[in-house]
Amino acid sequence: MKLKTLKQLFQRYRRPGNLFFATLFLAGSLFLVSQLSVQTQWRAGTKMSAQPALWPIISLVGMTIFAAFNWISSVSSPRIPGRWEEVAYWVRSIEYVLWFMAYVAMVPLLGYLPSSIIFAVTLAVRCGYRDARMLLAAALVAVVIVLLFKTFLQVRIPAGMVYDYLPAVLRKFMLTNF
Repeated sequence: MKLKTLKQLFQRYRRPGNLFFATLFLAGSLFLVSQLSVQTQWRAGTKMSAQPALWPIISLVGMTIFAAFNWISSVSSPRIPGRWEEVAYWVRSIEYVLWFMAYVAMVPLLGYLPSSIIFAVTLAVRCGYRDARMLLAAALVAVVIVLLFKTFLQVRIPAGMVYDYLPAVLRKFMLTNF
């Protein structure tokens, strides 16, 4: 096994968007540190180890220090072309967070099973699957996941408002199982 020098050990490959990320992370860390006095308490007469603000202060100050080191090293390293392309790639990833937020908003309205089926099929279409077999597979996966969560794991998920419009027998079945 070949031993590495310290320079080789700490050599880093920087991604094109590293400076943008380092700046964003440092700004976020500084914002959180600025909120410490509003969000935490320092109680008089309490031991240091029992202070409610102790660990938030330690963690946020540490995060800010390391964010500053990362930002300094990003500024001082040579510029790599493609920064904004990488940032755009990160921003595109937020789309899936928005999909999930839409799903979470749909569940109380339509119920867990219908929302899961709609969500799975819509995401399959969004990802480029147009074949009926693949869309059916996505719907089947949604049904299996709902059954797994509701029956085997017994996770209690609120029923959808649409269940109120079902006939009494079907409503009870849907509330119990889906």
